[in-house]
Amino acid sequence: MSVAALTTPPLEPFTPLRKKPLPAGLPREWYVAHNRRLKAMRLAIALLDSGVYHSAQAGDETIRTTAARIGVHPPSAVTCRMVRALIHSSR
Repeated sequence: MSVAALTTPPLEPFTPLRKKPLPAGLPREWYVAHNRRLKAMRLAIALLDSGVYHSAQAGDETIRTTAARIGVHPPSAVTCRMVRALIHSSR
């Protein structure tokens, strides 16, 4: 088998999904929890891309440094716990 057969074809440029408006009329807590989950997912993906594959490697400072690197406001302790839970569950 040649080396060319082992390489993957180049990926097409990433195009973000079109945002949909959030449903109206829900309690404020729902929107807060929804945005917290989105932020935790973004941070978990960024950490996995940077080589953090175990929740033990993802301390609060590591998560907050990653947030600054990708341009997200520093997460709270609750969001950091959620990020670690997402990394743990992805295994």
